[in-house]
Amino acid sequence: MTTIRVVLVEDHALFRAGVRRELADLNGAATTITVVGEAADRDEAVEVIRSTRPDVVLLDVHLPGGGGDTVIRALRDDEIDTRFLALSVSDAAEDVIAVVRAGARGYVTKAITIEDLRDAIERVHAGDAVFSPRLAGFVLDAFAGDLPMPADPELDQLTEREQEVLRLIARGYTYREIATRLHLSVKTIESHVSSVLRKLQLSNRHQLTAWANERRIV
Repeated sequence: MTTIRVVLVEDHALFRAGVRRELADLNGAATTITVVGEAADRDEAVEVIRSTRPDVVLLDVHLPGGGGDTVIRALRDDEIDTRFLALSVSDAAEDVIAVVRAGARGYVTKAITIEDLRDAIERVHAGDAVFSPRLAGFVLDAFAGDLPMPADPELDQLTEREQEVLRLIARGYTYREIATRLHLSVKTIESHVSSVLRKLQLSNRHQLTAWANERRIV
């Protein structure tokens, strides 16, 4: 018998309970799907996935504290052999593309039947990519370059120079080293960093480095 260990990431407890119960009701002799953890927000999801190391994560794309794509990015450096299947009410192209670019292996909407959801979990666990035909079209168009990569509203509020300074800070350069590289004064670099921290609502360069690494923009 094959056992697939699953974590449910969804901010509505009633929906999580329904999915957990219906998946259990469909368990058969060949494959068992066991829910080993649940999470209602972004930070809780990262913690639960790290502690349980599931085979598959059913991941909503809109969560308190950050999108589903940020959950995947936060776990990229962890040696966890987990596959992500997005399960969302949204069928918007930007949501699909964002979570797939982050590393999800599939995307289905909450209109899916429980039988089809179980099948999608099994297929993702086996290494397949699972999308409905319409959502698959979004993915193909995006990776063919026909659709723009979703914007990051937080990053977009920074000027080009501030983004440049942000990347260098995240790479570990000192203010003086950045000033030398950009042919600017140390005071100007300090001013740019202060502006970036204010716009991103962060407190120090350590938080700034973590923010940049999480988004893979270093």
